[in-house]
Amino acid sequence: MSTLFRYTTREILGSTLLALFALTALFSFFDFIAELQDAHTDSYTPFLAALFVALNIPGRLYELVPVALLVGGLFAWNRLALASEFTVIRAAGVATSRMALWMLLVGLLLGIAAMLFGEYVTPHAERAAQQLKVRATSGVVAQEFQTGLWAKDGRTFINIRELLPDASLVGVRLYEFDEEFRLRVMRQAERANWRDGHWMLQGVTQTIIGERSTRTAREPDQRWTSAVTPDLLAVLMVVPQRMSIMALRAYVSHLEENKQDAERYRIALWGKLAYPVAAPVMLLLALAFAFRPPRVGGAGGRLLLGILLGLGFHLVNRLAAQVAQLQGWPAAAAALTPILVFSMAAILALWWVERR
Repeated sequence: MSTLFRYTTREILGSTLLALFALTALFSFFDFIAELQDAHTDSYTPFLAALFVALNIPGRLYELVPVALLVGGLFAWNRLALASEFTVIRAAGVATSRMALWMLLVGLLLGIAAMLFGEYVTPHAERAAQQLKVRATSGVVAQEFQTGLWAKDGRTFINIRELLPDASLVGVRLYEFDEEFRLRVMRQAERANWRDGHWMLQGVTQTIIGERSTRTAREPDQRWTSAVTPDLLAVLMVVPQRMSIMALRAYVSHLEENKQDAERYRIALWGKLAYPVAAPVMLLLALAFAFRPPRVGGAGGRLLLGILLGLGFHLVNRLAAQVAQLQGWPAAAAALTPILVFSMAAILALWWVERR
Protein backbone atom coordinates (compact mmCIF):
# COMPACT_ATOMS: atom_id res chain seq x y z
CA MET A 1 0.00 0.00 0.00
CA SER A 2 1.72 3.20 -1.19
CA THR A 3 2.27 6.33 0.88
CA LEU A 4 0.27 8.38 -1.63
CA PHE A 5 -2.70 6.03 -1.30
CA ARG A 6 -2.67 6.30 2.50
CA TYR A 7 -2.29 10.08 2.33
CA THR A 8 -5.16 10.66 -0.11
CA THR A 9 -7.35 8.20 1.80
CA ARG A 10 -6.72 10.07 5.05
CA GLU A 11 -7.57 13.38 3.40
CA ILE A 12 -10.79 12.00 1.90
CA LEU A 13 -11.89 10.37 5.17
CA GLY A 14 -11.35 13.58 7.13
CA SER A 15 -13.26 15.71 4.62
CA THR A 16 -16.05 13.12 4.36
CA LEU A 17 -16.56 12.99 8.12
CA LEU A 18 -16.78 16.78 8.22
CA ALA A 19 -19.28 16.84 5.35
CA LEU A 20 -21.31 14.03 6.92
CA PHE A 21 -21.50 15.89 10.22
CA ALA A 22 -22.62 19.11 8.52
CA LEU A 23 -25.25 17.43 6.32
CA THR A 24 -26.61 15.34 9.19
CA ALA A 25 -26.89 18.40 11.43
CA LEU A 26 -28.71 20.30 8.67
CA PHE A 27 -31.20 17.53 7.89
CA SER A 28 -31.76 16.78 11.58
CA PHE A 29 -32.54 20.45 12.20
CA PHE A 30 -35.17 20.33 9.45
CA ASP A 31 -36.56 17.10 10.93
CA PHE A 32 -36.81 18.73 14.35
CA ILE A 33 -38.66 21.76 12.93
CA ALA A 34 -41.13 19.42 11.21
CA GLU A 35 -41.52 17.33 14.38
CA LEU A 36 -42.41 20.37 16.46
CA GLN A 37 -45.77 20.43 14.70
CA ASP A 38 -46.73 17.30 16.66
CA ALA A 39 -45.02 18.33 19.92
CA HIS A 40 -47.89 20.38 21.28
CA THR A 41 -49.31 18.02 23.91
CA ASP A 42 -48.37 17.29 27.50
CA SER A 43 -47.30 13.75 26.60
CA TYR A 44 -45.23 14.63 23.50
CA THR A 45 -43.02 17.57 24.43
CA PRO A 46 -40.29 19.34 22.41
CA PHE A 47 -37.73 17.39 24.46
CA LEU A 48 -39.25 14.08 23.32
CA ALA A 49 -39.39 15.42 19.78
CA ALA A 50 -35.66 16.20 19.97
CA LEU A 51 -35.02 12.70 21.34
CA PHE A 52 -37.08 11.22 18.49
CA VAL A 53 -34.98 13.13 15.94
CA ALA A 54 -31.77 12.04 17.70
CA LEU A 55 -32.78 8.38 17.45
CA ASN A 56 -33.37 8.90 13.73
CA ILE A 57 -29.85 10.23 13.20
CA PRO A 58 -28.38 6.76 12.36
CA GLY A 59 -30.90 6.49 9.53
CA ARG A 60 -29.94 9.94 8.30
CA LEU A 61 -26.26 9.03 8.44
CA TYR A 62 -26.90 5.94 6.35
CA GLU A 63 -28.84 7.89 3.71
CA LEU A 64 -26.31 10.73 3.48
CA VAL A 65 -23.07 8.74 3.23
CA PRO A 66 -22.97 8.81 -0.63
CA VAL A 67 -23.64 12.57 -0.65
CA ALA A 68 -21.00 13.14 2.04
CA LEU A 69 -18.48 11.05 0.10
CA LEU A 70 -18.96 13.18 -3.00
CA VAL A 71 -18.71 16.46 -1.08
CA GLY A 72 -15.82 15.24 1.07
CA GLY A 73 -13.94 13.76 -1.87
CA LEU A 74 -14.46 16.92 -3.88
CA PHE A 75 -13.25 19.08 -0.98
CA ALA A 76 -10.18 16.88 -0.42
CA TRP A 77 -9.13 16.76 -4.08
CA ASN A 78 -9.77 20.49 -4.44
CA ARG A 79 -7.51 21.20 -1.44
CA LEU A 80 -4.78 19.01 -2.94
CA ALA A 81 -5.11 20.84 -6.24
CA LEU A 82 -4.94 24.29 -4.63
CA ALA A 83 -1.81 23.28 -2.71
CA SER A 84 -0.27 21.95 -5.95
CA GLU A 85 -0.06 18.51 -4.34
CA PHE A 86 -2.26 17.04 -7.05
CA THR A 87 0.20 18.39 -9.63
CA VAL A 88 3.04 16.70 -7.75
CA ILE A 89 1.09 13.42 -7.69
CA ARG A 90 0.61 13.63 -11.45
CA ALA A 91 4.25 14.59 -12.01
CA ALA A 92 5.32 11.55 -9.97
CA GLY A 93 3.82 9.40 -12.71
CA VAL A 94 0.58 8.36 -11.00
CA ALA A 95 -1.87 7.65 -13.84
CA THR A 96 -5.52 8.62 -13.78
CA SER A 97 -6.50 4.96 -13.94
CA ARG A 98 -4.48 4.27 -10.80
CA MET A 99 -6.12 7.12 -8.88
CA ALA A 100 -9.51 5.92 -10.10
CA LEU A 101 -8.66 2.44 -8.76
CA TRP A 102 -7.81 4.03 -5.40
CA MET A 103 -11.20 5.72 -5.34
CA LEU A 104 -12.98 2.49 -6.23
CA LEU A 105 -11.22 0.60 -3.45
CA VAL A 106 -11.74 3.27 -0.78
CA GLY A 107 -15.34 3.83 -1.85
CA LEU A 108 -16.16 0.13 -1.82
CA LEU A 109 -14.72 -0.33 1.68
CA LEU A 110 -16.61 2.69 2.99
CA GLY A 111 -19.78 1.57 1.23
CA ILE A 112 -19.60 -1.88 2.85
CA ALA A 113 -18.95 -0.29 6.25
CA ALA A 114 -21.97 1.99 5.79
CA MET A 115 -24.10 -0.97 4.68
CA LEU A 116 -23.16 -2.91 7.83
CA PHE A 117 -24.04 0.17 9.90
CA GLY A 118 -27.42 0.30 8.16
CA GLU A 119 -27.89 -3.41 8.72
CA TYR A 120 -27.19 -3.61 12.45
CA VAL A 121 -27.67 -0.10 13.87
CA THR A 122 -30.21 1.85 11.82
CA PRO A 123 -33.22 -0.55 12.14
CA HIS A 124 -32.91 -0.73 15.94
CA ALA A 125 -32.59 3.03 16.30
CA GLU A 126 -35.53 3.61 13.97
CA ARG A 127 -37.68 1.14 15.91
CA ALA A 128 -36.75 2.77 19.21
CA ALA A 129 -37.68 6.17 17.77
CA GLN A 130 -41.08 4.95 16.62
CA GLN A 131 -41.74 3.27 19.98
CA LEU A 132 -40.89 6.50 21.76
CA LYS A 133 -43.29 8.51 19.62
CA VAL A 134 -46.23 6.11 19.70
CA ARG A 135 -45.98 5.75 23.48
CA ALA A 136 -46.07 9.54 23.79
CA THR A 137 -48.93 10.03 21.34
CA SER A 138 -51.60 7.49 20.44
CA GLY A 139 -49.87 4.37 21.76
CA VAL A 140 -50.68 2.53 18.53
CA VAL A 141 -47.93 1.43 16.17
CA ALA A 142 -49.94 0.35 13.16
CA GLN A 143 -53.43 1.14 12.06
CA GLU A 144 -53.15 1.20 8.27
CA PHE A 145 -56.90 1.25 7.62
CA GLN A 146 -59.93 2.42 9.56
CA THR A 147 -60.52 -1.23 10.49
CA GLY A 148 -56.89 -1.74 11.54
CA LEU A 149 -54.05 -3.76 10.08
CA TRP A 150 -54.73 -6.62 7.64
CA ALA A 151 -52.42 -9.57 6.97
CA LYS A 152 -52.67 -12.99 5.33
CA ASP A 153 -51.24 -16.30 6.50
CA GLY A 154 -52.06 -19.17 4.17
CA ARG A 155 -55.86 -19.36 3.97
CA THR A 156 -56.31 -17.25 7.12
CA PHE A 157 -56.99 -13.53 6.90
CA ILE A 158 -55.93 -11.58 9.98
CA ASN A 159 -57.32 -8.26 11.15
CA ILE A 160 -55.54 -6.45 14.02
CA ARG A 161 -57.15 -3.29 15.27
CA GLU A 162 -54.11 -2.10 17.24
CA LEU A 163 -50.47 -3.19 17.47
CA LEU A 164 -48.90 -1.89 20.68
CA PRO A 165 -45.19 -1.09 21.17
CA ASP A 166 -44.67 -4.18 23.37
CA ALA A 167 -45.79 -6.36 20.39
CA SER A 168 -49.13 -7.24 22.02
CA LEU A 169 -52.24 -7.11 19.85
CA VAL A 170 -55.63 -5.58 20.60
CA GLY A 171 -58.82 -6.52 18.77
CA VAL A 172 -57.75 -9.58 16.76
CA ARG A 173 -60.06 -11.18 14.18
CA LEU A 174 -59.21 -14.36 12.26
CA TYR A 175 -61.10 -15.52 9.17
CA GLU A 176 -60.18 -19.06 8.11
CA PHE A 177 -61.19 -20.35 4.66
CA ASP A 178 -61.14 -23.88 3.25
CA GLU A 179 -59.56 -25.02 -0.03
CA GLU A 180 -62.61 -23.82 -1.97
CA PHE A 181 -62.35 -20.38 -0.34
CA ARG A 182 -65.46 -20.82 1.78
CA LEU A 183 -65.44 -19.19 5.19
CA ARG A 184 -65.28 -21.92 7.83
CA VAL A 185 -64.07 -20.40 11.11
CA MET A 186 -64.21 -16.92 12.57
CA ARG A 187 -62.34 -16.06 15.76
CA GLN A 188 -62.40 -12.80 17.64
CA ALA A 189 -60.05 -12.08 20.54
CA GLU A 190 -59.81 -9.09 22.82
CA ARG A 191 -56.02 -9.31 23.07
CA ALA A 192 -53.10 -11.50 21.98
CA ASN A 193 -49.64 -11.92 23.52
CA TRP A 194 -46.59 -13.77 22.17
CA ARG A 195 -45.45 -16.69 24.33
CA ASP A 196 -42.88 -19.39 23.56
CA GLY A 197 -43.22 -19.32 19.78
CA HIS A 198 -46.99 -18.85 19.52
CA TRP A 199 -49.75 -16.33 20.19
CA MET A 200 -52.00 -16.66 23.21
CA LEU A 201 -55.43 -15.24 22.44
CA GLN A 202 -57.45 -13.84 25.36
CA GLY A 203 -61.23 -13.43 25.51
CA VAL A 204 -61.92 -15.53 22.42
CA THR A 205 -65.25 -15.87 20.63
CA GLN A 206 -65.11 -18.63 18.01
CA THR A 207 -67.76 -19.29 15.36
CA ILE A 208 -67.57 -22.50 13.29
CA ILE A 209 -69.59 -22.39 10.08
CA GLY A 210 -70.83 -25.81 8.95
CA GLU A 211 -72.75 -26.88 5.89
CA ARG A 212 -76.15 -26.42 7.58
CA SER A 213 -75.50 -24.64 10.84
CA THR A 214 -73.10 -22.51 12.81
CA ARG A 215 -71.75 -22.99 16.30
CA THR A 216 -70.43 -20.25 18.57
CA ALA A 217 -68.38 -20.74 21.72
CA ARG A 218 -66.42 -18.54 24.10
CA GLU A 219 -63.06 -19.40 25.62
CA PRO A 220 -60.93 -17.38 28.08
CA ASP A 221 -57.65 -18.34 26.32
CA GLN A 222 -56.74 -20.05 23.08
CA ARG A 223 -53.42 -20.87 21.45
CA TRP A 224 -52.81 -19.56 17.93
CA THR A 225 -49.80 -20.62 15.83
CA SER A 226 -49.07 -18.37 12.86
CA ALA A 227 -46.24 -17.28 10.56
CA VAL A 228 -47.15 -13.71 11.51
CA THR A 229 -44.69 -13.28 14.38
CA PRO A 230 -43.71 -10.18 16.41
CA ASP A 231 -40.53 -9.91 14.35
CA LEU A 232 -42.64 -9.81 11.19
CA LEU A 233 -44.97 -7.21 12.65
CA ALA A 234 -42.00 -5.19 13.88
CA VAL A 235 -41.14 -4.24 10.31
CA LEU A 236 -44.22 -2.03 10.35
CA MET A 237 -42.36 0.27 12.76
CA VAL A 238 -39.46 0.84 10.32
CA VAL A 239 -39.71 2.33 6.84
CA PRO A 240 -38.50 -0.14 4.16
CA GLN A 241 -35.42 1.96 3.30
CA ARG A 242 -34.16 1.66 6.89
CA MET A 243 -34.94 -2.01 7.45
CA SER A 244 -32.18 -4.62 7.53
CA ILE A 245 -31.56 -6.85 4.53
CA MET A 246 -32.56 -9.95 6.49
CA ALA A 247 -35.84 -8.37 7.61
CA LEU A 248 -36.61 -7.23 4.06
CA ARG A 249 -35.93 -10.69 2.63
CA ALA A 250 -38.12 -12.35 5.26
CA TYR A 251 -40.98 -9.91 4.72
CA VAL A 252 -40.76 -10.12 0.92
CA SER A 253 -40.86 -13.93 1.13
CA HIS A 254 -43.87 -13.77 3.45
CA LEU A 255 -45.77 -11.43 1.11
CA GLU A 256 -44.91 -13.52 -1.96
CA GLU A 257 -45.98 -16.76 -0.28
CA ASN A 258 -49.33 -15.18 0.52
CA LYS A 259 -49.66 -13.70 -3.00
CA GLN A 260 -49.53 -10.09 -1.76
CA ASP A 261 -47.88 -7.08 -3.33
CA ALA A 262 -44.24 -6.97 -2.21
CA GLU A 263 -42.92 -4.49 -4.79
CA ARG A 264 -42.27 -1.67 -2.30
CA TYR A 265 -40.17 -3.92 -0.09
CA ARG A 266 -38.48 -5.60 -3.06
CA ILE A 267 -37.33 -2.20 -4.34
CA ALA A 268 -35.99 -1.34 -0.88
CA LEU A 269 -34.14 -4.69 -0.76
CA TRP A 270 -32.44 -4.08 -4.10
CA GLY A 271 -31.57 -0.57 -2.98
CA LYS A 272 -29.83 -1.97 0.10
CA LEU A 273 -27.92 -4.53 -1.99
CA ALA A 274 -26.79 -1.88 -4.49
CA TYR A 275 -25.89 0.63 -1.78
CA PRO A 276 -22.14 -0.19 -1.47
CA VAL A 277 -21.65 0.50 -5.20
CA ALA A 278 -22.82 4.11 -4.85
CA ALA A 279 -19.86 5.11 -2.68
CA PRO A 280 -17.06 4.46 -5.24
CA VAL A 281 -19.16 6.14 -7.94
CA MET A 282 -19.33 9.32 -5.83
CA LEU A 283 -15.55 9.30 -5.30
CA LEU A 284 -14.95 8.85 -9.03
CA LEU A 285 -17.08 11.92 -9.68
CA ALA A 286 -15.12 13.86 -7.08
CA LEU A 287 -11.82 12.84 -8.70
CA ALA A 288 -12.90 14.33 -12.03
CA PHE A 289 -13.12 17.78 -10.41
CA ALA A 290 -9.45 17.67 -9.36
CA PHE A 291 -8.16 18.00 -12.94
CA ARG A 292 -8.08 21.78 -13.00
CA PRO A 293 -5.12 24.15 -12.74
CA PRO A 294 -4.88 25.52 -9.16
CA ARG A 295 -4.73 29.17 -10.26
CA VAL A 296 -7.82 29.04 -12.44
CA GLY A 297 -10.11 29.55 -9.43
CA GLY A 298 -13.75 28.56 -9.18
CA ALA A 299 -13.21 26.29 -6.18
CA GLY A 300 -16.41 27.48 -4.51
CA GLY A 301 -18.41 26.86 -7.66
CA ARG A 302 -17.03 23.33 -7.99
CA LEU A 303 -17.85 22.59 -4.38
CA LEU A 304 -21.39 23.88 -4.85
CA LEU A 305 -21.75 21.77 -7.99
CA GLY A 306 -20.59 18.72 -6.06
CA ILE A 307 -23.16 19.33 -3.33
CA LEU A 308 -25.88 19.69 -5.96
CA LEU A 309 -24.76 16.47 -7.67
CA GLY A 310 -24.79 14.59 -4.37
CA LEU A 311 -28.24 15.84 -3.43
CA GLY A 312 -29.36 15.12 -6.98
CA PHE A 313 -28.23 11.51 -6.62
CA HIS A 314 -30.13 11.26 -3.34
CA LEU A 315 -33.31 12.64 -4.92
CA VAL A 316 -32.99 10.57 -8.11
CA ASN A 317 -32.70 7.42 -6.01
CA ARG A 318 -35.96 8.22 -4.24
CA LEU A 319 -37.68 9.27 -7.45
CA ALA A 320 -36.63 6.07 -9.22
CA ALA A 321 -38.10 3.96 -6.40
CA GLN A 322 -41.41 5.84 -6.52
CA VAL A 323 -41.67 5.70 -10.32
CA ALA A 324 -40.78 2.00 -10.39
CA GLN A 325 -43.51 1.27 -7.86
CA LEU A 326 -46.11 3.25 -9.82
CA GLN A 327 -45.11 1.98 -13.26
CA GLY A 328 -44.37 -1.61 -12.29
CA TRP A 329 -40.71 -1.50 -13.34
CA PRO A 330 -38.34 -4.25 -12.11
CA ALA A 331 -36.99 -3.58 -8.63
CA ALA A 332 -33.41 -4.10 -9.80
CA ALA A 333 -33.82 -1.38 -12.44
CA ALA A 334 -35.06 1.10 -9.83
CA ALA A 335 -32.01 0.50 -7.62
CA LEU A 336 -29.32 0.25 -10.30
CA THR A 337 -30.40 2.88 -12.85
CA PRO A 338 -29.30 5.97 -10.83
CA ILE A 339 -25.97 4.29 -10.03
CA LEU A 340 -25.38 3.36 -13.69
CA VAL A 341 -26.25 6.89 -14.85
CA PHE A 342 -23.85 8.51 -12.39
CA SER A 343 -21.20 5.87 -13.15
CA MET A 344 -21.33 6.74 -16.83
CA ALA A 345 -21.15 10.44 -15.94
CA ALA A 346 -18.05 9.83 -13.80
CA ILE A 347 -16.32 7.72 -16.48
CA LEU A 348 -17.07 10.27 -19.21
CA ALA A 349 -15.87 13.13 -16.99
CA LEU A 350 -12.57 11.35 -16.25
CA TRP A 351 -12.11 10.52 -19.93
CA TRP A 352 -12.74 14.13 -20.92
CA VAL A 353 -10.35 15.67 -18.39
CA GLU A 354 -7.68 13.09 -19.23
CA ARG A 355 -7.88 14.02 -22.90
CA ARG A 356 -7.36 17.67 -22.01
